[in-house]
Amino acid sequence: METAQAALWIVVMLVVLAIAFDFMNGFHDAANSIATVVSTGVLRPVHAVVFAAFFNFIAIFIFHLSVAATVGKGIVQPGVVDTHVVFGALVGAISWNLLTWYYGIPSSSSHALIGGIVGAVIAKAGVGQLIASGIVKTVAFIFVSPFLGYLLGSLMMVAVAWLFRRTRPGRVDKWFRRLQLVSAGAYSLGHGGNDAQKTIGIIWMLLIATGYTAASDAAPPLWVIVSCYVAIAVGTMFGGWRIVKTMGQKITKLKPVGGFCAETGGALTLFIATGLGIPVSTTHTITGAIVGVGSTQRASAVRWGVAGNIVWAWILTIPASALVAALGYWVSLVLF
Repeated sequence: METAQAALWIVVMLVVLAIAFDFMNGFHDAANSIATVVSTGVLRPVHAVVFAAFFNFIAIFIFHLSVAATVGKGIVQPGVVDTHVVFGALVGAISWNLLTWYYGIPSSSSHALIGGIVGAVIAKAGVGQLIASGIVKTVAFIFVSPFLGYLLGSLMMVAVAWLFRRTRPGRVDKWFRRLQLVSAGAYSLGHGGNDAQKTIGIIWMLLIATGYTAASDAAPPLWVIVSCYVAIAVGTMFGGWRIVKTMGQKITKLKPVGGFCAETGGALTLFIATGLGIPVSTTHTITGAIVGVGSTQRASAVRWGVAGNIVWAWILTIPASALVAALGYWVSLVLF
């Protein structure tokens, strides 16, 4: 009885840790959905975070749980996951998020979590227990999502420039200050829809591994879904202002029309990925879209040095979080 009770408390502790990661995901990635509206002056910071948090949450009613299914069932072979693996994965992801937040580097919470899962599983059972298809499509979108964001953002900017070529700049600015609210809402919707599901996926993975839900269930428990969407929305409300500055001001200077094009291109990319069940980085996506918008003006409009530092963080995210996760797995064997 005592052993069963202790096991239950370990599961509860890990669920709380996962919710904390989800909160941090919203906090860390708040910049992705609000940096452009803040930097262009369309919304004040305090209004922007509430606006973004609202759309983060209502994504619960719009998107199917395909990303949660990929994370929960499509990364690791059945029967390998246990409480030690989940602990290691979350420690790896949270550690990387804290480090990159402290230095104001826009990195991917999504890939930190995937890297954490990979590192913990390898530490326990080796590479052979990973599901290649799930890993390959996730890694592929490290490159596809920023490229698609870049392409859609730049095409949107070119199209808008052509359509409004005879309109006075002041009028264009006025219209797009309003339209940017639509594009920012769409991006926040995509952010909530893709990112909250990753935490849903790892909690679902934990509950299946510990027998609290069946692997055959089509969806995780409702309380898991609601808790994760609430946590990411609350995290967004607290915001990550160090990263907002990098995303909204250091990569390139944006006007409302540029912010609209970047957010719309990024939102379309997130909607496509979420529909395909692929966990992607909202950070990679919006960074690619912002660079795409800036490059349509002139190459020098983009601060390529800042963009290069961000790319290095992208490259290091999975291996760094995997290494910490492996250490976390081994530590957990001693702790519980």
